[in-house]
Amino acid sequence: MTDTQATQTAIPSPATASDREPLLRVTGLTRHFPIRSGLLRRQTGAVRAVDGIDFTVNAGETLGVVGESGCGKSTMGRLVTRLDEPTGGTIEFEGTDITHLGVGAMRPLRRDIQMIFQDPYSSLNPRHTVGTIVGAPFRLQNAVPEGGIKKAVQELLELCGLSPEHYNRYPHEFSGGQRQRIGIARALALRPKMIVADEPVSALDVSIQAQVVNLLDDLQRELGLTYLIIAHDLSVVRHVSDRVAVMYLGKIVEIADRDSLYRSPMHPYTTALMSAVPVPDPRRRQRAGRERILLKGDVPSPINPPSGCRFRTRCWKAQEVCATQEPPLVALKTGHQVACHFPENTAGEAPVDAVA
Repeated sequence: MTDTQATQTAIPSPATASDREPLLRVTGLTRHFPIRSGLLRRQTGAVRAVDGIDFTVNAGETLGVVGESGCGKSTMGRLVTRLDEPTGGTIEFEGTDITHLGVGAMRPLRRDIQMIFQDPYSSLNPRHTVGTIVGAPFRLQNAVPEGGIKKAVQELLELCGLSPEHYNRYPHEFSGGQRQRIGIARALALRPKMIVADEPVSALDVSIQAQVVNLLDDLQRELGLTYLIIAHDLSVVRHVSDRVAVMYLGKIVEIADRDSLYRSPMHPYTTALMSAVPVPDPRRRQRAGRERILLKGDVPSPINPPSGCRFRTRCWKAQEVCATQEPPLVALKTGHQVACHFPENTAGEAPVDAVA
């Protein structure tokens, strides 16, 4: 063997995706909104919107976050993009702690983390043209693309399925789906590494939702994007996500890859969510044998959440230990974590049927 061959043999192979450091790592993240009362405006309590969550997002993947309204999904998205200040915990992006960075320190990172907002009507300034809206990131970052801002904006519009001729039009001249495409073009302006999409299709007509979802898929493949998609529509999340996290009252109660979660959910809350997904075909519904699980009672107040497991007040499997000990989020099988003392679909239980 020659020296050249020996040198080539010693070169390690490239790291696999599982060996790489996650693009985003969130540890113990909390956000409590203070409640003040009295003449002196003293704090008398707090709304525990996000109350200690842990998750990671790997480069190039899509993590979907689902849960009932008010469970803290949107607040978590705003914390990750640093549009809101966390109360506690850490947020690491590419190994850098960005939890409490100031406005100036966060400015360079805005290139890499962008957000798509839920309402395409209120997220666009009606007094600005499309060219001004989509070109704003270039001006804010003092970045002049090759060929000028106008050319770059027109290319972004075309990439998102709009006409370059829309450059001088105003938001009121577009439909809801077109406005959301404008918001997506704005988020893509600086070629970010990660996009947080907060209910990107919930405000759109059902006939338009599939088009926007397919656009996000195409952009991910073409640009190598990483998504954190917040939604309450389980069918949308199943279509776009690689992994899915389920939130309930400020906590992540289950996180797993898409196929594992939809085939055999382990947390009772996730099982109840799956049972609510309608199956249009009566024959398939009869074969599946699934019955709708109706949860009793209302969602507890985030001001004073239940002790122990937060879902115990509505859970049909709750026992005494659920009231005294909070279940940790642990992996019961590879890639499938659940926070429950009595999980479903474990080795001793038969898996539920997949959602059609």
